[in-house]
Amino acid sequence: MACTDESAEADMTPQIIDLEQQRFDGMPVLGSHRPGYSYHLYRRHRDTLREQPGTLPRSSASGVIVMNEHAGTHIDALCHQADDLHFYGCSSRADTLENYDGFSEGGAESIPIIDAPGVLLDVAARSENGRVPPRTQVTAQDLEDCARGQRTHIEPGSVIFVRLGNDINWDNAERYLDGPGIHPSASQWLATYRPIAVGTDNVAWDLPGYVDPEVNCDLPGHVVLIVRAGIYIIENVNLVELSRRHLYAFRCVAVPLKLAGATGSPIRPIAIIEED
Repeated sequence: MACTDESAEADMTPQIIDLEQQRFDGMPVLGSHRPGYSYHLYRRHRDTLREQPGTLPRSSASGVIVMNEHAGTHIDALCHQADDLHFYGCSSRADTLENYDGFSEGGAESIPIIDAPGVLLDVAARSENGRVPPRTQVTAQDLEDCARGQRTHIEPGSVIFVRLGNDINWDNAERYLDGPGIHPSASQWLATYRPIAVGTDNVAWDLPGYVDPEVNCDLPGHVVLIVRAGIYIIENVNLVELSRRHLYAFRCVAVPLKLAGATGSPIRPIAIIEED
């Protein structure tokens, strides 16, 4: 009779690391993405308790979520950004594709389920105090140095996460919103690897308020990545555990919601660590 080593089988079970930040009322939200998030419990157990002879005293509860699609950990749809009223893959001007109920093309329902190689470029770990300083920008040279130092290989079709060290401030909205950003040169460097998506631990990928003289707009990385290359951006990612364990390569799975016509979607990316 064959014997099985249960401990060996347990060791082979893939580990899952959750990369989503918890959503709560008062969490950090970019000004243009208000209202951020709130949950209202309107149906309560104490109001619905039904005690009928011969039956269980059943009760129920339910609530309402009010949330901007770009609040919390989320992914931007292709219709989220446009250059001269044209977004990536659209058949016509953006203003002819939008209505009160959203977009007829490029909406969140068209974002694919992501199941791809994941890469962490832990720039924060190479910075003083383990964090990129507030209101500064990570450049292409920073990413190149980080990838070389980690000996990280990036495949086309990957999800590339850049850690700034801002994720530890998620419970402090003021500090989180004052965090660093990604310089457009870094966005251009990332685009050359043709990832399916990129992500970071700040509120807007770019540094809010910075106008790039070359791209000639604010949020230049959104133009470089989404509009020009069709690369999705995931924001407000929790990369603390990956960094702590020095996990720079993994399998990334992320499932956006099928929100018809929406400019983005809440998302819960996970890193799957499969033992060799």
